[in-house]
Amino acid sequence: MAGKKIPQRQCVGCREMKDKKAMIRVVRSGGETFFIDATGRKNGRGAYLCPTEECLKKAIRNKGLERAFQTAIPEAIYEQLMEELKQVDTE
Repeated sequence: MAGKKIPQRQCVGCREMKDKKAMIRVVRSGGETFFIDATGRKNGRGAYLCPTEECLKKAIRNKGLERAFQTAIPEAIYEQLMEELKQVDTE
């Protein structure tokens, strides 16, 4: 009997496939509302990032989030992501 399949998602920074649970989901809901989805279940278009500062910097440089959402990303979202990554590093 085969084991349960683990969902995989591609990081918009490093472009590597990893387990969905190990990544941070950024969601675009409605018009221009962006937020970080800790549960991974909220409604809206989602893009995934590895929980490392390096991948976030790559995503900013190569405009990975902007490409995923096909729109400009507010600077506040990048700052919020950086704060979340610092919290993950301290845990």
